[in-house]
Amino acid sequence: MTKLAERVRTLPPYLFAELDRKKEIVMKRGVDVIDLGVGDPDLPTPSFIVSAMAKEIKKAENHRYPSYTGTLAFRTAVAEWYKKRFRVSLKPQTEVIALIGSKEGIAHFPLAFIDPGDVALVPDPAYPVYEIGTKFAGGKVHRMPLLEKNGFLPDLSKIPERVRKKAKVMFLNYPNNPTSAVATKKFFRDVVDFARAYDIIVVHDAAYTEIYYEGPPPPSFLQVPGAKKVGIEFHSLSKTYNMTGWRIGFACGNADLVGGLGKIKTNVDSGAFTAIQNASIVALKKGDGSVEKLREIYRKRRDIMVKSLQEAGFSPFLPTASFYVWMPVPEGMTSSEFAGAVLEKAGVVCTPGVGFGQSGEGYVRFSLTVPEKRLREAARRMRELKV
Repeated sequence: MTKLAERVRTLPPYLFAELDRKKEIVMKRGVDVIDLGVGDPDLPTPSFIVSAMAKEIKKAENHRYPSYTGTLAFRTAVAEWYKKRFRVSLKPQTEVIALIGSKEGIAHFPLAFIDPGDVALVPDPAYPVYEIGTKFAGGKVHRMPLLEKNGFLPDLSKIPERVRKKAKVMFLNYPNNPTSAVATKKFFRDVVDFARAYDIIVVHDAAYTEIYYEGPPPPSFLQVPGAKKVGIEFHSLSKTYNMTGWRIGFACGNADLVGGLGKIKTNVDSGAFTAIQNASIVALKKGDGSVEKLREIYRKRRDIMVKSLQEAGFSPFLPTASFYVWMPVPEGMTSSEFAGAVLEKAGVVCTPGVGFGQSGEGYVRFSLTVPEKRLREAARRMRELKV
């Protein structure tokens, strides 16, 4: 019998695949399941982007192999968007690269910069791909706990000196998934100083910067002086424009880091479909109005969900960004026990915090990617649930 490679055999079940498996079991019993687990927007891609794609897909020149690193037109549109949104200047030729979704780029990045035995500093809890990509490259993971008392920001002072000296990469993600925390520019400045002191590459996953509510818009890591010397930032059109299925994103920042990722990509994929890149240019240039409407929809959903959970006797955090609600579970229960009870007894899927890392124990995450009516129904069922 064929034996899987060690790197695959030692992987835990992918969190969201495991959620799907459990959901299917309950659905087979005829339960009307409300899925608040995976962060997959339920709203369609804006029609002006779809119309642009319809035109681009008919062009024969777009049917050939695309550019490995993205068309110059797409990379220029990214640079222009960054200048307008963050006041960050980027050179499209060397400091921007197109991705087949940001997940692809994040997973491939460690292959370019982590050798076997190198250490990556990974948030805990966190999107699982940071750890998985590190392990695929043969690296070791040192977890940085994201604790409520610290505003779900890592405490850099708690990283042991011996770990700092061995660390090659630090992964960050703000606005944060799963906690919804937002980082400050001061925190990013501290990160730049830390990275320069220990020669560490900073990888910032900024997929949720455009989903925000109260307060100023979340910053880019690259806005901080010196950030471009030490870091790279990953972004995605998935959440901003409801384009999860299109698989288009980008990375930008330090030219050497962007170039290193590009070397991996030229050897493992053939680039994002040119028609999608061209439609994405339209999204970046004309999408501000649609994003404002999207934020308002999520704001209403957030308010409904948080209020309903509070009325049900729970204590959710009020997110100021992202489309997730992070909530402590009732005392005496683990996050998996609570998520299991909610699914079995109420037909509601939520994500146990421990699935994002040990520091996520004691919390669950709810996604706001279902209509208001379904959110109210989910909260009603949970209110009647005796846990």
